[in-house]
Amino acid sequence: MPEDDNSPISARHAKDLFADWKRAPALVLAVSGGPDSIALMWLAARWRHALLRGPRLVAVTVDHGLRAEAAREARDVKRLARALELEHRTMRWSGVKPGSGLPAAARAARYRLLAKAARESGATHILTAHTRDDQAETLLMRMFRGSGIAGLAAMARETEREGVRLARPFLNVSKSQLVATLKKARLAFADDPTNRDLNFTRPRIRAVMPMLAAEGGDARNLARLASRLGRANGAIEILVDGADRYLALRDRQAASLQGKTVSSAETPGGKTFDAQAFAALPEEIRLRLLLRAIDRFGHEGPPELGKVEALLSALDRALPKSTRGRRGRLKQTLAGALISLTGERISIAPAPPRRRRPD
Repeated sequence: MPEDDNSPISARHAKDLFADWKRAPALVLAVSGGPDSIALMWLAARWRHALLRGPRLVAVTVDHGLRAEAAREARDVKRLARALELEHRTMRWSGVKPGSGLPAAARAARYRLLAKAARESGATHILTAHTRDDQAETLLMRMFRGSGIAGLAAMARETEREGVRLARPFLNVSKSQLVATLKKARLAFADDPTNRDLNFTRPRIRAVMPMLAAEGGDARNLARLASRLGRANGAIEILVDGADRYLALRDRQAASLQGKTVSSAETPGGKTFDAQAFAALPEEIRLRLLLRAIDRFGHEGPPELGKVEALLSALDRALPKSTRGRRGRLKQTLAGALISLTGERISIAPAPPRRRRPD
């Protein structure tokens, strides 16, 4: 790290943090008014000012309509943005709020509104202020929920969401360093009491972090673990790409022996592959191939990992029958996809719409 965890971020360090996006035409900054996002806006404005020609910066505040103070906090962000010579927009989450799963619903609404603002502003990226502390908390939350390697990799530095690139320049920066930056700049920030509300999972995780740190499980080490798992996950994804191509090649070779022509085992209507070739692959590769296909052709959102694992077990029980010359059979729906094993072929296609039950 260029600086220790309690020192303000220097102009040189900020230049390195934002360097990846200096050629973007415009960037949306997600600014709630809390210390992390205020530091994001302050540092990005200074970085942009130091460039001879840099991206247009648009600060966006999402008012979820859940706290009376939110409107005032959005106005405070707007005043600071104007002082920094930045554009500012407030986006509001309107409509009825869910009775359960509120944090997840609010998060989804936030990204949806941020993406809308990005598209309207011509921005290619949304920059958020997630810190190393957030990364550590995310790893723990997903670990307690039994996530696989992909989930335990936690947050990536850059991903795609709602058709826009989502970037996190502060993933290797501590929250304390951002607070130190604001103190040096004499900038005020909002205090959201829900960040300490133990009715929510993340604040409960945050409350036990000091005890974990005493045993070596501090934010730095947990974030390093997430980074290593992310590296492993990237390597596995490359292997899955290769396995996908291998299965397609097997299909073309088999068709050629039968005097047929097969251009692809995947069509807009579904995906098929040879069951025996699939069965010969490592379990993690097979699992991810199923996850990809169900996510591609299902229409009920991403499949749950545990349910895909159960599906793979069912396929494994059915597959040996076909290797003994008998026709293996299985038909199951998951996440809006229909998964079938018929003879020597596995197919994944959109499932028929569910029948509505009579009132």
